[in-house]
Amino acid sequence: MSSLPQLEDAIRKADVLLEALHWIRQFRDRHVVIKLGGSAMEETEAVRQFLTDVIFMETVGMRPILVHGGGKAINAAMAKAGIPPRFVQGRRYTDDATLEIVAQVLAGDICQALVDEINRQGGDAIGLSYQTINCLRGRRLTLPGPNGEPLDLGRVGEVTEIDRDLLLTTCRGGRIPVLPSIALDEQGGKLNVNADTAAAAVARLIQAEKLVFLSDVPGIFLDRHDPATLQRHLTADRCRELIAQGIIDAGMVPKVEAALEALAAGVGKVHIIDARIPHSVLLEVYSNEGIGTEIVL
Repeated sequence: MSSLPQLEDAIRKADVLLEALHWIRQFRDRHVVIKLGGSAMEETEAVRQFLTDVIFMETVGMRPILVHGGGKAINAAMAKAGIPPRFVQGRRYTDDATLEIVAQVLAGDICQALVDEINRQGGDAIGLSYQTINCLRGRRLTLPGPNGEPLDLGRVGEVTEIDRDLLLTTCRGGRIPVLPSIALDEQGGKLNVNADTAAAAVARLIQAEKLVFLSDVPGIFLDRHDPATLQRHLTADRCRELIAQGIIDAGMVPKVEAALEALAAGVGKVHIIDARIPHSVLLEVYSNEGIGTEIVL
């Protein structure tokens, strides 16, 4: 006979499952694009737990797609090669030598490590990149300079197309696609793509139910020094106001702008959550009270 504390604990677990049931049924067969990157990727145990959550999502019927970057690993590889990094308006200037390092770190090292860990835990993942089966297609990206002149970023690109059939077939087959943020142009040349914008493009082009940015912050704050100002729910219009006021600034701006483009194209919701919180993805998607910032139209 179970003791009372054990019974109460078991009942609490059952209550959690019943709360999740509503969301599991609602999101069954729906696609969710999850972007993993930044310093969150340096936390090995956090990444391992996150991948467990992704396997859970696929097991209960959702169709997760992972898109990843890897800035810190790229910096380390460039330092080892003796190539100093150069940035133009926050984007990594990518010459041919830099591109080869970026491509190998993302498509070779990080993508394969994520696939291997998912498979080790009993999931079924496949890396989709120029090294295996390419999924992302793109074009060179230029940014306007201070006087409106185009700024040369080298082999930096933006995603213009995806192999939609490949992605959908992979997901329908019960496999978890893992996409590094490297696209191929019309000539088959590699392009270094910002992982936030790559994830948003994938979500937009398959009209995903959700786009999730895993970050190293809990979400969007009105005052980043005051945890009480975390915004649980924001509309697209309110986000534009916060960008104009400089409250959303620095690296959060391209993330939020990519989110707004995805919403305008039919993505249901965008979430910004802290990857360092255990099971943050499950708490955000499968519970009544999310833990990050959700953005809607």
